[in-house]
Amino acid sequence: MRRFSKEIKVGTLTIGDNAPISIQSMTTTKTSDVQATAAQIKELEQAGCEIIRVAVPDRESALAISEIKKRIKIPIVADIHFDWRLAIAAIEAGADKIRINPGNIGNEAKVAAIIEKAREKKIPVRIGVNAGSLHKKYGAKREENLAQALVESALEYIDFCEKLNFYDLVISVKSSSVLTTIKAYRSIAKKIDYPLHLGITEAGTITSGTVKSAIGLGMLLYEGIGDTIRVSLTANPINEVLVAKEILKTLNLIKGPILISCPTCGRCEVNLIPIAEEVERALLRYNSPITVAVMGCIVNGPGEAREADIGIACGKGSGVLFARGKAIKKVPEKELIKALLAEIEKVAKR
Repeated sequence: MRRFSKEIKVGTLTIGDNAPISIQSMTTTKTSDVQATAAQIKELEQAGCEIIRVAVPDRESALAISEIKKRIKIPIVADIHFDWRLAIAAIEAGADKIRINPGNIGNEAKVAAIIEKAREKKIPVRIGVNAGSLHKKYGAKREENLAQALVESALEYIDFCEKLNFYDLVISVKSSSVLTTIKAYRSIAKKIDYPLHLGITEAGTITSGTVKSAIGLGMLLYEGIGDTIRVSLTANPINEVLVAKEILKTLNLIKGPILISCPTCGRCEVNLIPIAEEVERALLRYNSPITVAVMGCIVNGPGEAREADIGIACGKGSGVLFARGKAIKKVPEKELIKALLAEIEKVAKR
C-alpha cells in the first residue's frame, strides 16, 4: 500500500497523491552554458527523466534558467546552497521548483525570503536535509542517532514554513549510508504527509551506487514510501535515469521492457555481452511491458526464459528465436539480433 502524500505541482508534472513516481536526475554541465545544459537535458528526457535539477553556484547560472526552459520539456529544479539571493534569482528566472538545505542558507530571514518568493511565483520548495550539511546545532545528536537528527532537522524546517503559511513542500532526508537513509525515511513518512524525494546521496560509481540505490530505494518503494527518486552516480547522468527505471520496473511501479539475459557459462559459444548490450540499448525506445530474453546457449535458453515474450538462444553459427519458451525458427548467428529486433517490434505493436 503506497503511503498517502499531498499533491504538489512541479511545472506541469504532478507528484504525490496517486501520481506515478517520478524519475529525477541532475545535469553535470555548467548551468551558465545554456547550449550544453539544454543538450544534456534533452538526452535525459529521451532516456526517461521527468524532473531535472541544475546547480546554481552563481548568478549567471540562475539567469540561464530562463533560456534553458525554452529548449526543454521537463520541469527544472534550481539547486541552491549558501546564497539565498541565488534562489530568488532562479525563481525570477522561471525555475519550476527550488531545492534548498536551510542548514546552509543562513538565518531565518534569508530562508523566509526564499519561501515568500516561491509563494509569489506559486512554485514548490524541496527541503533537502543531507547528512553532510546538517546544521551545527545537531552535532551531538548526529553522533548519537544520525537518522533521528535528519528527521528532526527536516521537521523543524517544515514547521518554519508552515508558520509562514507555506505548504508546497517536498522533503528529503538523505545520507550516504543506506541503513541511515532507510531509518530516516521510515520515520519521517509516519510524521508528515508531504511528498518525499528519495535518494542515497553520494552513492558512488555505477557499480556501488547502483547496488546502494537498488537496496535503499527499492526497500522504501516496496514499503510504499517515496514520490520522486534520484539515483546518484559518479557517472554519466543517463545511467542514473536507466538505473532508476529498472528499479521502478522491477517493483512493477512503472511499465516498460524488461531484459532477461544469462550470465553465460562454459556452454556459451558466442560473445553474449555485446549482444545483450545492443538489445538493451534497442529496448530504450519502447514503453511496452515486453519481456525479452538473450540467452547464451540453445540447451536451456528457451526453457529458463519461458516467461519471455520473445527471445533468442545463441549457438555457434546459428541460434533459435523463441516466444514463451517455444522455438519459432532457427536463425544464422549473424542475423540473430536483426531477427530478434524485428520480432520485438511486432510484439510491441500488438
